[in-house]
Amino acid sequence: MVSASVAVACAQEHDAKSNRMETLEIGDQVPHFVLKDQNGHEVAIADYIGKEKLVIYFYPKDESPGCTKEACAFRDSFADYTDAGAKVIGINSGSAESHKAFAEKHRLPFTLLSDPGNRVLKQFGVKNVLFLTGRETFVVGLDGKIAFNYRALMNAAEHNDKVLDFLNKGNVR
Repeated sequence: MVSASVAVACAQEHDAKSNRMETLEIGDQVPHFVLKDQNGHEVAIADYIGKEKLVIYFYPKDESPGCTKEACAFRDSFADYTDAGAKVIGINSGSAESHKAFAEKHRLPFTLLSDPGNRVLKQFGVKNVLFLTGRETFVVGLDGKIAFNYRALMNAAEHNDKVLDFLNKGNVR
């Protein structure tokens, strides 16, 4: 017979393991999620699998200098993403209203998703840096698997360059 304290300890260990954030790696299946976009509409990532390549980037905060620089780099290269058959999606914990104001102010032609509580960020295993949520970009192929990822908190605009370089080499289908 197992004592109650042993059962509780085993349950806590199981919970700790299942809540541990492992960063998604190349070849991993993208988690399926539904979040609201900057217009308040629900976006189900499963609706895009098999139809478009996805460039999903996680960023700490709307209107911060680095995040604005990153978003504008994606904006300025938006035609290149369209030509590559890729949909750009930015995600952070900000509200749909904050995302809408950010997108309008900087003329962002792509989707921004609100991830309250950073649930999806955690599913992707994006690591926090000090007091900021992490900055990481993932490319998802038509098969729904991670084809590329890049993590760099301080080099915000470099995410765009690295992803475009990867896409231009034809490394993802």
